[in-house]
Amino acid sequence: QVRLVESGGGLVQPGGSLRLSCVASGSILSINVMGWYRQAPGKQRELVGTITRGRSTKYADSVKGRFTISRDNAKNTVYLQMNSLKPEDTADYYCNANIYTGWGSTGDYWGQGTQVTVSS
Repeated sequence: QVRLVESGGGLVQPGGSLRLSCVASGSILSINVMGWYRQAPGKQRELVGTITRGRSTKYADSVKGRFTISRDNAKNTVYLQMNSLKPEDTADYYCNANIYTGWGSTGDYWGQGTQVTVSS
């Protein structure tokens, strides 16, 4: 089994910063693309950004220049550094990973989410 666990969410004032972490554990042979998604109240889940195993990144236009995704392949961990946070960044943030578990099996796995609230 594979498990993804996020941490680092919380309450922050506008203009502040937070760093989210997501650790994957379990029967993992390799992790391909890892990403962060978010879902605000009453809205659909949306992509924040992704990072490949080779560390190529893509970001949603709404977070470009403010958020940075990085990963540590040795630790099966992906990070989301969020700077210049805005109230509209308030959401539950979810980690996603495409993981090869062996025997030709690859699947997408999700964390349970961590809440980020940007408010004064």
